[in-house]
Amino acid sequence: MIRVISFGYGHGEPPAAEVTYDLRDLLRNPFHDPELKHLTGLDPAVYEHVMDTPGAEPLAQAAAYLAVGLNETTGADITVAFGCVGGRHRSVGLARRVWEITQLTNRPVTVDHRDVDKPLLPPGAHRARTA
Repeated sequence: MIRVISFGYGHGEPPAAEVTYDLRDLLRNPFHDPELKHLTGLDPAVYEHVMDTPGAEPLAQAAAYLAVGLNETTGADITVAFGCVGGRHRSVGLARRVWEITQLTNRPVTVDHRDVDKPLLPPGAHRARTA
């Protein structure tokens, strides 16, 4: 089994995982776009925004490859976690993409968005990234 989790660092400790990716400084933050702020990575507009960020697709492919490889070579269940500030935008988008890619391998895979339904954090909690 491969488990993919999204979470927000602003809502508590990261979940236990074999691999955790911190997206806070890697990807553009949809929180800073008024049209996307109140949506989540489950919404098409936010998902596209996240995945259009330079480096997002290669990161998702590498994370899926690593998870599948670890599962295959060790036989162990593997958990991969993606964290951003609030756990509603970037982490959800990346977790969703890794889940999609991993499904193509016909391995059992689940996705859990731990903090997607939690309230937005205050603007001061978010760091701006313009690239």
